[in-house]
Amino acid sequence: MSALRRLPLLLVPALLSVSLTACGDEGTPAEPTKERLEAVEISGEVGEEPEVAWSSQMTAGKVEAETLVTGEGAKLEEGDQVLAHLWIGNGFTEAKAFSTHDKDATAELVTVDGQLPPFLASIKDATVGSRIAVTASAEEAFGPAGNAQLGIGNKDSVLVVVDLASGIADPPSGTRPPAPAWVPPLEFKKGAISGFDFKGVPEPTDQLQKAVLFEGDGPVVEKGNAIVVKYLGQVYGGKKPFDENFSTGTPTSFAIGTDAVIKGWDQTLVGSTVGTRMVIAVPPELGYGEEGNPDAGIKRTDTLYFVIDVLATA
Repeated sequence: MSALRRLPLLLVPALLSVSLTACGDEGTPAEPTKERLEAVEISGEVGEEPEVAWSSQMTAGKVEAETLVTGEGAKLEEGDQVLAHLWIGNGFTEAKAFSTHDKDATAELVTVDGQLPPFLASIKDATVGSRIAVTASAEEAFGPAGNAQLGIGNKDSVLVVVDLASGIADPPSGTRPPAPAWVPPLEFKKGAISGFDFKGVPEPTDQLQKAVLFEGDGPVVEKGNAIVVKYLGQVYGGKKPFDENFSTGTPTSFAIGTDAVIKGWDQTLVGSTVGTRMVIAVPPELGYGEEGNPDAGIKRTDTLYFVIDVLATA
């Protein structure tokens, strides 16, 4: 998603970026320990930051998962995607190491495939809406080095609380209402949106414009939420998109209403509903401003047109 600035780094690669360290080692005085979830009490609602109360240091070996709450959503199968909240704790220090509920963090878009790290492998066959507690040694969770970035040493134990917050909606379909005259017709290639046809479309105004082609009936997108979208962007009058992900079939996620993307997106996507397809026209000052985006071929005077499918939020 190169054209939309300041997207957050994906969580999983960051978690797997490690160097050798050890918080708990053989020289540390022994303290009372308990096995796995016997050492901790987890409470709170799914989708909200869990309340984690330690009663002792935790010991754990191979990765084990226990479903604390069984969701009523769809069962996750190979290739499915889900927005997940993660809470990671150090079982030796009894401290939180990371949470997607923290400031400047957001729920992560996770694909159920063979690339999942060990501590997330248990989400396959789980249902959306579930809360899963995963326990393991740092070595089993992250590899021989532990995870220095999270302050987890290679001799520590790890607790991961996984909330499967939201599945991904199907693309909008059905009969759409007539679009306003300023909305360029969509072009398709092999069934996927491939561009806009600007022939006969009036020149853009200096105002942010929004037209809903399909109104979704899913959850409302709120400021600060993670949002999952497919999108295509094209300069008014342009012959081809400067950025899109319809052709790949892989949506992207980011936090909305937090300056993670251009202002035109923040101002139109907050308040939308999952399942919506919209077209927006973004004037320069709400896009890339005076500098434009030379790498994407966008001049400072260009109005940007986007078609956006809202597929999930959490």
